[in-house]
Amino acid sequence: METALIKDSFGLLAILLIVPAVIYAINHYTAWGKRFFGIVPPLVFAYFIPTILTSLGVIPMSSPLYSQVKTFVLPASLLLLTLAIDIKGILKLGSKALIMFLTGTLGIVIGGPLSLLIFKNALPEGIWKGMAALSGSWIGGGANFIAIGQSVGTPDSMLGTMVIVDVLAANILTGILFFLAGRYMSIDKRLGADNSAIIELRDKVINFQKRTNRVASSTDYFVLLAMAFGFSYVAYLLGNALPQVGDIISHSTWKVIIITSIGVGLSFTPVKNYEGAGASKIGTVMLYLLIGVIGAGANLKAVTEYPALFGMGLTWLAIHLLILFVVMKLIKAPLFFMAVGSQANVGGAASAPIVASAFHPALASVGVMLGIAGYVLGTYAALLCARLLLFVS
Repeated sequence: METALIKDSFGLLAILLIVPAVIYAINHYTAWGKRFFGIVPPLVFAYFIPTILTSLGVIPMSSPLYSQVKTFVLPASLLLLTLAIDIKGILKLGSKALIMFLTGTLGIVIGGPLSLLIFKNALPEGIWKGMAALSGSWIGGGANFIAIGQSVGTPDSMLGTMVIVDVLAANILTGILFFLAGRYMSIDKRLGADNSAIIELRDKVINFQKRTNRVASSTDYFVLLAMAFGFSYVAYLLGNALPQVGDIISHSTWKVIIITSIGVGLSFTPVKNYEGAGASKIGTVMLYLLIGVIGAGANLKAVTEYPALFGMGLTWLAIHLLILFVVMKLIKAPLFFMAVGSQANVGGAASAPIVASAFHPALASVGVMLGIAGYVLGTYAALLCARLLLFVS
């Protein structure tokens, strides 16, 4: 840390916010940026730029600010990202949509231990902890990745390595889903799937967007931030007070479970309407701040030392896809449900709407809803996956 050019907390916070801000500005305001980031997601640069800055000695690999961001920004982000979950709305999407989404979750939970079993002898010791964190990402999202990583005590260097595996393997999966989306009519026809539910979903989404969108006021932002950090502090106090249970349920785990449960509880109240004021958008800003912190502590050398990690990641997602295809064929589900169910798990609310939009732009928020559901499942299902990984290891 002492050799870094910028090592004070204010400077580091500025860098960690400037990097994603520039990325999003280019993506939003330039035509070439939209095309470029359509190929390479902003997440890749939000992670790699801090990594490069660390390698160049601009910022340090470790800092007290990093741990503080993980301690308080993480739960705040989780609350805002789960606040708008519409469990009733998701159930109304139809049983096949829910089945495919949960099948995607099951594929990640099962695929992790199986791929660890296959590559066990070629992977570094204690890799189950990194895979547990990765299961959080592939069921929920970046916030769950960091949360589960903290819960099982994954070293920052291993977290950084798993982010690289995450980006590579998940982007390959997204490309496959885009390829299939362009052929959904012929695939659905071959399976005998009924597409009428997709049209109904599209109309519901359009009406939902009209109801929730509004111009946010200063009061809205005060309330959102007060809830995010207020409840995060409550979760912090309660999490430290509750006892640890075995190797999985640590104080950090309790904090994540508590804040996620609070978010889900609030989603059944009028508080969920704050989504229209930008709750998930603020949560996303916090999420990218967390990703920058992880990127700054990445160890690129570890990936070259263990190329089997990439084989493990690709095998894991191959098992996930195989299970989805089998269930899709058995229940004759439209490809839309399979593709969005998969991406809602592996990509989360950030990329699931992109895959949904490949079928119809108005369906983008369906991906958001399922992606937000993934943030909730990402906590609980990933803890189950972590237990299975520990058993296999």
